[in-house]
Amino acid sequence: MSDPISPADSAVLERLDAVIRTRRGADPSSSRTAKLFAAGTAKIAQKVGEEAVETVIEAMRGDRERLVSESADLLYHLLVLWADRDVDPADVWAELARREGVPDPRDRR
Repeated sequence: MSDPISPADSAVLERLDAVIRTRRGADPSSSRTAKLFAAGTAKIAQKVGEEAVETVIEAMRGDRERLVSESADLLYHLLVLWADRDVDPADVWAELARREGVPDPRDRR
């Protein structure tokens, strides 16, 4: 039997995304994620915005522990939003890879 605790690495995002996607269409009383899906895109997007603001606040306060916690909340809600809008995280990773090493024209001064 495998260890119930998964390694703490970037693969956790893929595992979390897979779980989130199983909650689409589920009974809203069955999980927080199912409740978010039932509330609709606007509510999910609002939660992403709230978590982004909270992440920025903790960064400015310099509270590393709270920044880590709020960052996890932000990533979770972003994954829910992507699932709601049928965005595959692999498409986002591909876009990031495409941009890797490409200078931003705004940086040319």
